Amino acid sequence: MSRLAIRQRLTLAFVVGLAVILAGLSWFVYVRTSNNLLEAVDAGLRSRAEVLAADVRAHGTALPKVEPTLLERDEDFAQVTDGSGRLLVSSHIVGSGSIVPTRDIAALTHPSMFDERVAPIDNVTRVLAVPVSTSSGRYVVLVGASLQDRRDQVLQLAATLTIAGAALLLLAGFSAWWLVGAALAPVERLRRQAATISAADPSARLIESSGRDEIARLGRTLNGMLGRIEDAVARERQLIDRASHELRTPLAVQRMDLELALAGPQTVEELAAAIIGASDENAHLTRLADDLLVLSRSRDGRLPIHRQEVELSALLSDAVRRNEPRARAAGVRLTSMSEEGVAHLDPVWIRQALDDLIDNAVRATPERGHVTVSGRIEDGRVRIAIEDSGGGFGTSFLPRAFEPFTRDRERGEEFAGAGLGLAIVRAIAEAHDGAAVAENIEGGARVAVIMRDRKEAAGDEAPRPATRA
Repeated sequence: MSRLAIRQRLTLAFVVGLAVILAGLSWFVYVRTSNNLLEAVDAGLRSRAEVLAADVRAHGTALPKVEPTLLERDEDFAQVTDGSGRLLVSSHIVGSGSIVPTRDIAALTHPSMFDERVAPIDNVTRVLAVPVSTSSGRYVVLVGASLQDRRDQVLQLAATLTIAGAALLLLAGFSAWWLVGAALAPVERLRRQAATISAADPSARLIESSGRDEIARLGRTLNGMLGRIEDAVARERQLIDRASHELRTPLAVQRMDLELALAGPQTVEELAAAIIGASDENAHLTRLADDLLVLSRSRDGRLPIHRQEVELSALLSDAVRRNEPRARAAGVRLTSMSEEGVAHLDPVWIRQALDDLIDNAVRATPERGHVTVSGRIEDGRVRIAIEDSGGGFGTSFLPRAFEPFTRDRERGEEFAGAGLGLAIVRAIAEAHDGAAVAENIEGGARVAVIMRDRKEAAGDEAPRPATRA
């Protein structure tokens, strides 16, 4: 069935279901009609038996002649026997033999029906035997009729039901085929339209049908999906374009340094400067490649994490210690304050998020400014915030702060880096069932990472990223 088209499956299912219903209905009509015809035969036999029994009671031993009064058709007949089964009078069509065995007649105590084969009557014969008591003795009246007419009628009914049922099934199957085809025509139209949409023109949309039925809703849903795909493609292309642009500059600088070192005789100081410049650009490229790798891993919305029990205060203090030299060189005071407590987080990912946030905050903070790292555990959530006194985010940057390669040039060229740090922070927060929030505060800015604090569930363990220097 799964290999058939929906139109074929629905039509076949409808025809099969209708065939079962018709078969059951036809069987009911056949059985009911057959029983009604048999009841009609029995009613006729009882009526004739009553007439003959009354005549026997009236005449006693002077039995009436059954031939002129009882025979209406060639297949109707009657007999009268004594109590022992000896035949007294009989219709000429059945001859002189008893139509019911003598032992059954002798044992008869009440009116009874028999189905017998009687020569020369066609088919089975229905016989009603009625015992009659008179002053002259006990008699038995036998009246019978052939069931051939009943058999002919039920066979004709069966043929009629079969032919009519087959014709109805054909008509119903054709109607179902046409109706299902008409119902699925809008779906086929949507399929043909969808087949023409390609990545070369992601802005194309399906023609939606009017109304509020399932097909119209399907068209709107597919167009919504195409819109999301178009946005995703645009973001991917933008990411590739921006990544290419970001990679071009350090590669060009690195190439210039190396070409300068190879250009000719150089002093030791000049060679050292060229090598140091190339090494710096290489470190920048390495960091950019690592950041791109993190973002590529988070495209499905989840990063592989390995939750562990970590002391929140120790985690923040360690981050401050690692970034203290960088802050001191920039003339920025870096401090931390955190509540004591154990959190269930991935320390490697959190370390990367803290390093990115602190690095951004230090670069955005002027000399003699300050950066504060704080954390607390509350209501099953871990909240880590980094505040700086750098004047706050730009108004145009704040709504897009966590998008890749988005730069805040209003905070100065020093802060307009590769633009991947906050995007990675958001990916890490979402991997911990949380979110990242950027906002301006009085005299500066705050970036908070809010994550769910829970123990590691079975199957959560996954490979962790290598620690970046």
